[in-house]
Amino acid sequence: MIPDKLIAVVAITGAYFAASCLNAATIPARTILMVRTVSSVSSNDPVGRTFAAQLEHDVDVKGKVLLKAGTKAFGKIKSSRSNPRRSEPLSLQLTLISVNGRSVAVKTNSVQPVSPQRTAQQARHGFTAGTLVATLGIKMQFPLAAPVNL
Repeated sequence: MIPDKLIAVVAITGAYFAASCLNAATIPARTILMVRTVSSVSSNDPVGRTFAAQLEHDVDVKGKVLLKAGTKAFGKIKSSRSNPRRSEPLSLQLTLISVNGRSVAVKTNSVQPVSPQRTAQQARHGFTAGTLVATLGIKMQFPLAAPVNL
């Protein structure tokens, strides 16, 4: 009787493992994730503050859709003007995507939302005038810096 139960447990475990391997997929590095913001971000917000977005387009690899348009994504502010001693242009990174109810870590290159034009003096001294606000619905492209295993 015990060997029958052991065989059943091994068979169920093997079937579960095989099914999870079939559903596993990898999105390669340098894949572009096009997102649309669903929360606003300001150049005066502190570094590390999070923002929400959603995928604008499906992400497919070799003809198979791995992430659908509308998938939730979350990012953080990498640099901003919030610290007057170390004022930098606003730059953002994606850090998480929500896949089938679970959060999957992602690593993207930093992206700077479109900023107002700078004067020559501002460009020489490395600062911008005014506050840059990435409002709701702004589209941004984030290249993956590392592969993502789903």
